[in-house]
Amino acid sequence: MTSRVHGSQPILIRGVRPYGEGEPVDVLVSDGQIAEVGAGLTPPDDADVVDARGQVLLPGFVDLHTHLREPGREYAEDIETGSAAAALGGYTAVFAMANTDPVADTAVVTDHVWHRGQQVGLVDVHPVGAVTVGLKGKQLTEMGLMAAGVGQVRMFSDDGVCVDDPLVMRRALEYATGLGVLIAQHAEEPRLTVGAVAHEGPNAARLGLAGWPRAAEESIVARDALLARDAGARVHICHASTVGTVELIRWAKEQGISITAEVTPHHLLLDDARLADYDGRNRVNPPLREADDAIALRQALADGVIDCVATDHAPHAEHEKMCEFASARPGMLGLQTALSVVVQTMVQPGLLTWRDVARVMSEAPAAIVGLPDQGRPLEVGEPANLTVVDPDTEWTVTGRTLASRSDNTPYEAMTLPATVTLTLLRGRVTAREGKSGLADEGQREAKRDRA
Repeated sequence: MTSRVHGSQPILIRGVRPYGEGEPVDVLVSDGQIAEVGAGLTPPDDADVVDARGQVLLPGFVDLHTHLREPGREYAEDIETGSAAAALGGYTAVFAMANTDPVADTAVVTDHVWHRGQQVGLVDVHPVGAVTVGLKGKQLTEMGLMAAGVGQVRMFSDDGVCVDDPLVMRRALEYATGLGVLIAQHAEEPRLTVGAVAHEGPNAARLGLAGWPRAAEESIVARDALLARDAGARVHICHASTVGTVELIRWAKEQGISITAEVTPHHLLLDDARLADYDGRNRVNPPLREADDAIALRQALADGVIDCVATDHAPHAEHEKMCEFASARPGMLGLQTALSVVVQTMVQPGLLTWRDVARVMSEAPAAIVGLPDQGRPLEVGEPANLTVVDPDTEWTVTGRTLASRSDNTPYEAMTLPATVTLTLLRGRVTAREGKSGLADEGQREAKRDRA
């Protein structure tokens, strides 16, 4: 199946405020670029005119951490449905993690993911290559072949498991440096998390859930910062979740170590108080921490200690989540709710401006992986990878109406602020007023019927 996206006709966006600043302007998009910016522009005769008065224009979002499940677990998500969710969430580029079946540890698999993303055409799908063969942490993959393939892999990660052997991680960092690619680490010392399903603290003890200590994450962050220092390499920390991780990253940056980090929307908003009802939708790795951790993560994002927001969008089928908490597969949907959570946790309290939102959701992630046409300034001549946001609306999250094949959102029935009203990928409309270019809209109808 291929997607139905609008053609490349000129688009005039009326009355929008770039970065939420200054007076409203009109923005003309033509031939995949921003062609003109100004007040009272006259549209070409064949232009699609979009009324966006009072809305905010941002560069399209870039997600460094997405699970699209294809190949191997298409019953939970595939590249088409995941791309639709991304476009509806304002994303124009996503990085698809390697823990598929088969694992994305060869150019055959990473090239397939790239081709499928291009075929769907709703968002640029960049494959993430595995660091080690089969995610087993023993033998490095042929990173060079994946980087040189059609998929042009820019980032490697065993996300889902930690590269816990320090010698293997050191060699991976050295190899990646020579190739000019990035290693992204799932920071988890596995000997400290055997059987763990919840943050190690009073709530887990009261609920009888095996605890996951902060030290499991922080010990790997500290180790990898030192390895990156000695190798003269870059390292990226996936889904930072603790106060201690924030302090370690702050220290490493002060030492001049080339380290970056992401935080998920759910770690910004939610905490382990939500586990009281044993709802499997709240099980995630790393686990929801305590309220103090969430507060520290928000401040770190505002201060630039944490560089960007990444969704860790992780779809799971109903039978994988609606079970005993300890048996539930870890992960949450995130692509369509990410902006709204960032607005609620960061913009409304005054921790971030809309220009800052552009930095943490578009510019910084694009820079971390070196995407030349994403996260660009909202200026004439730049690629028209754009997102329009209505900041004054609210919406209620319902899992069965989301574009994903799965329903596992922790925000079910929550009312969140701000909606994405328009997404453009190189000047083509990929999402508009809650509808995407998803080829088979019957998939969502069937999903609603099952509910």
